[in-house]
Amino acid sequence: MNSHGTRTLDEPSAGAKFPPPPPFDAESAVVLPDVIEAWPQPMGPEGIPALRVMMESFDATNEILERNGDYRVEERLAPGLNGDPDIPLILCIPTAATGPVPVLYNMHGGGQVSGTHRNGLSASLDLAAPHGLAVVSVDYRLAPEHPDPAPVNDSYAGLLWLSKHADEFGLDADRIVVFGSSGGGGLAAGITLMSRDRGGPVILAQMLQCPMLDDRLSTISSHQLTEAGNLTRGSVETCWNALVGSARGSENVSPYAAPARVADLSGLPPTYIDVGSADPLRDESVAYASTIWQSGGIAELHVWPGMYHGSEFEIPTAALSIAAINARENWLRRILN
Repeated sequence: MNSHGTRTLDEPSAGAKFPPPPPFDAESAVVLPDVIEAWPQPMGPEGIPALRVMMESFDATNEILERNGDYRVEERLAPGLNGDPDIPLILCIPTAATGPVPVLYNMHGGGQVSGTHRNGLSASLDLAAPHGLAVVSVDYRLAPEHPDPAPVNDSYAGLLWLSKHADEFGLDADRIVVFGSSGGGGLAAGITLMSRDRGGPVILAQMLQCPMLDDRLSTISSHQLTEAGNLTRGSVETCWNALVGSARGSENVSPYAAPARVADLSGLPPTYIDVGSADPLRDESVAYASTIWQSGGIAELHVWPGMYHGSEFEIPTAALSIAAINARENWLRRILN
C-alpha cells in the first residue's frame, strides 16, 4: 500500500511464464466459436467502432421494456457534474406498484468504450421484475472520446438525480441497488466509492458482475487469458488505454476509475460479485471481495468454474448460466427483505 492508501501490485518479471487458463465449461463453450467470429480477439483501438455497432444491436426498444404493460418507460435528463453535459436516463417503473419501489440503478457493459443505456437493459429487467424493482439506466459518455472521469462522473450524476427525484416517480431512494456488468461493473464500484467518500446518496447494495476494476493488468488471470475466450488481455488493455490513456499502470489513475487500487473498502454496502474462472477479470474480482472482507465489510463472491466473460448472456440455457442467474436473484431477494 502506498502513501495515498491505494493498493500496489508488483508487475511480473519480463519473460515470466504463466500456466494455461482453466478449461471452459463444455456446455458454455459450444457457442464460443460464433461469439469470437462476431467479435474477434484481441480487439485493438481500431475495433471499437465495430464493437459499438454490435453492442447497439442489443439495445432494447420501449416496446420490449414495457413487457406487455407491466412497466412504463420514461426518459429524463440528469444534470452533469461541474457543468458537464446532461446525461440521458431511462426509467422502467412497475405499473402495478402501490407504494415506493426499490430501484436497480444500471450501468451497461461494453468496456466503457461501447454500449448505450438500452444495452442489456432487458436482462436487467429480468433480474429486477421478480422482486418488483424499477430499473433506471444511465447513458454515460464513452471513452476514448470522453476518457476518465467522464464515465464515472456521468454515472454518479445520474445517481444523484435518482436520489433527489425518486419520490416523483414512486421510487424508494433508500433502497437503491447499484448494478453493473463488465465495464459497467467497474462504474458501479466507482460510484459506490464516490458516494461513500462524498457523503452521497444512500446505496442499499452493489452488484458487480465480472467487473472491470484494475488498469494495471498484473493479475495471473489477465496473463492466462491472452488468446482463448471471448474477452482476452489485449481487448481489456485497449479499453483501459481508451479510458485512462498513458496514465495506465501509474499512480495517476483515479481509484474511482480503477477501484481495485483502493486498499480500504470499509463503509461500503453489502456487495455481490460474480465472475467466471476463465475470465481475464477473475483475479481482480476475487481480490476486490477479499479486500472488502479484510476491511470488515460484507461481500458474497461466486467464481463459476469454466465460465468465460459474460457467458450466461451467450448461452443462458447452460446449467452454469442458470445457476449464476439464480444466485443473483437469491442474493437480491435477501438484500430486499
